[in-house]
Amino acid sequence: MKETLTADASAFAADLSYADLPPDVVRIARRCIVDGLGVMLAGTTHETLHVARRYLKRHAGPPAARVVGADLRLSAPQAAFWNGLAGHAMDWDDTQLAEGPGRPYGLLTHPTVPPLAAALAVSEIAGPVSGRDFVTAFAGGVEVECKVAEAINPDHYNLGFHTSGTIGTFGSAVAASKLLKFDAVATAQAIGGAASMAAGIRANFGTMGKPMHVGRSAENGVTAALLVREGFAFNTEALDTKWGYLAVAGRGGEPKLVMGRFGKPFSMVTPGISIKPYPSGVLTHPSMDAMKALMAEHGLTPDDIESVTLFAANNILHPIRYEIATSELEGKFSMAFLLSAIILRGTAGKAEFTDAFVRSPEVQAMQRRVRAQFDPEIDAMGHDRILSRIEVVTKSGALISRMSDDRYRGGPAYPLSDGELEDKFRDCTDGVLPDGAGRRLLNAVWHLEDLPDVSILLDIAREAGASREEARTV
Repeated sequence: MKETLTADASAFAADLSYADLPPDVVRIARRCIVDGLGVMLAGTTHETLHVARRYLKRHAGPPAARVVGADLRLSAPQAAFWNGLAGHAMDWDDTQLAEGPGRPYGLLTHPTVPPLAAALAVSEIAGPVSGRDFVTAFAGGVEVECKVAEAINPDHYNLGFHTSGTIGTFGSAVAASKLLKFDAVATAQAIGGAASMAAGIRANFGTMGKPMHVGRSAENGVTAALLVREGFAFNTEALDTKWGYLAVAGRGGEPKLVMGRFGKPFSMVTPGISIKPYPSGVLTHPSMDAMKALMAEHGLTPDDIESVTLFAANNILHPIRYEIATSELEGKFSMAFLLSAIILRGTAGKAEFTDAFVRSPEVQAMQRRVRAQFDPEIDAMGHDRILSRIEVVTKSGALISRMSDDRYRGGPAYPLSDGELEDKFRDCTDGVLPDGAGRRLLNAVWHLEDLPDVSILLDIAREAGASREEARTV
């Protein structure tokens, strides 16, 4: 193969071994998998998954693979679809940090769920898969996904593609290829197939279509790899050339930013991955934390609030586009709702992201006291950081202001501790996994590289579905 981005990515993935993974990569991969499994399990309770369950039961393929958090056996591509859909249903999955110039912070990919969803499904048909092989496939998929996201022109996202649905497909294809033990040529073929299937547009933000993008990215990556295994042929330069993915879907790109740099260093280490404290877009989190701190520092209650104004640049205001949320899905893209949740509850977790809470009279009333406004001074500071300012006018007439912390909580500069990550996992799995199962799943992932067979992860995660099935029959 020629020296192309596709060839570079494929050779890296095919040659990668567990011994090549630095200790930091293994540590971060474990954290990402803990987080990914947690948000998948939380997502299985979402209405999106109830609809998907009806669809998949009606159109299920051969029962080859189990899924996370449901008593279902599906074809491997369908299992990947379920896992990916569940992982993004709550919009609580992690975020890739941008590295190159002109790439808006937080607008690259949600890197963990596509390759994790694919690897879980493929491990069911390629097993037994050891923990070390699983970590290697996952890390390889995340690395290719992140580097391709860096290489493509930022117009890819700015003009309306949803990168987690598009570029996530390449991470899924690589993770699947690795578990199927493909060489570099076969991996390039799988990337070629993924390039023809990678899709997802931002018009579907605020609907079930957004998590479907991630479900499809996992499903399509697995489909591409399984087609190649059967002898299906794809172009081995599909990221490159005049008609390649970067040119067609991104109006070009800068492959030189990443060529020769796969694993040097791994993107999950530098610039890093952010693990979300809240189930909404990462761009909203510093503002939510600023609101929370302002309320605490001044001893404010909801009854004290006359009005709230969020001042920010368009890197926040354009994607977070609903002025007033009327559903939980819209709430993820509405600063009025997100700040109202913090004002009213002091937090925004699984309990707050429900249609009932969003539509409650108190939330609807508070949202109408919150507005967002473009701030040219914040815009001039650049889009490589998530910056905003909160101004609160109290009913007594006081004006209180606070700037957000540019060290995004959950990011590499301000990471969640392992204990905080476990707290998030417990919030995700509360009422989903039976007593004790969550602890067993955590223990299995914290010692993932020692597992002789990763099927134990699905053994435990499937207990969520089994317990719900039992509850329905009582």
